[in-house]
Amino acid sequence: MKIRVLGILCGLLFSSFISKSQNIEINPVENVTLSSGTLQRIESFPSKYVQTRTVDIWLPVNYSDDKKYAVLYMHDGQMLFDSTTTWNKQEWKVDEWATKLMNEGKTRDFIVVAIWNISDLRHSDYFPNKPFQSLKNKDSIFENAKGQDQHKLFKTAINSDNYLKFIVEEVKPFVDETFSVVTNKENTFIAGSSMGGLISMYAICEYPQVFDGAACISTHWPGIFSYENDSIPQALFQYLKTHLPDPKTHKLYFDFGTKTLDQYYPKYANQVDSIFLNNGYNETNFKNLKFEGADHSENSWNKRLDIPFTFLLHK
Repeated sequence: MKIRVLGILCGLLFSSFISKSQNIEINPVENVTLSSGTLQRIESFPSKYVQTRTVDIWLPVNYSDDKKYAVLYMHDGQMLFDSTTTWNKQEWKVDEWATKLMNEGKTRDFIVVAIWNISDLRHSDYFPNKPFQSLKNKDSIFENAKGQDQHKLFKTAINSDNYLKFIVEEVKPFVDETFSVVTNKENTFIAGSSMGGLISMYAICEYPQVFDGAACISTHWPGIFSYENDSIPQALFQYLKTHLPDPKTHKLYFDFGTKTLDQYYPKYANQVDSIFLNNGYNETNFKNLKFEGADHSENSWNKRLDIPFTFLLHK
């Protein structure tokens, strides 16, 4: 059951803090609806790589400086915890699942760094740049996608390389300095859904020395919303073939449903499986799961979130 956590109570655990090295202020979030734990917020995280945005940090109940925590970085941060504040009144239920799994001893103790998206920049921030640049028809794809299905996917040039630098070079050092966390690769993970699944995959491929595992939920292999003769999936698969992190030291989770937007994903499952299984991965470090009847929504993802959480963060 969700409870209303007041800022004054959060402040008892973690008062306002200003990072000495980065001069970034973090404050307890007031009036957030959580099942457990507390939420800390940087309203406008400064960056030389991307437009400033909100970053939240969820801390489990009884968070203590006397112990060390793993860190899970998640995209679309405003959708993770509190359905009363989201645009579609849905949420991932990250706090529910994290608390349950830690209490049951199924995962190590961890905190969640929730990086908010900026709606107009989401596609540009999350679309893997190197695969896109390999496309022969990238200019026409970019121009057509600007107004595709009235979504206007690309309002700026693709900026995913800089978005990853923002996470790795700016957000992670702040988290490592501010919270009681294990800073090594073996305790650092990244996760997201749809385009957030693509950028999570791209993150572990580009920064295998930083991330131990990635959860790519309802991964949007088409890349855009035009499915006729789409060359993007093959560009993504070709990139994967040449950039997969070492299977001995990494793990990747993928999944997909069969309804709404997810109906376009099952046809790619065999190719994804082939790439990983032919490059040293097996069932211990790779998953690509089908959820029959699941659609493309937070309400579907929050029903199965325990699976990627346990896969990545098991003890």
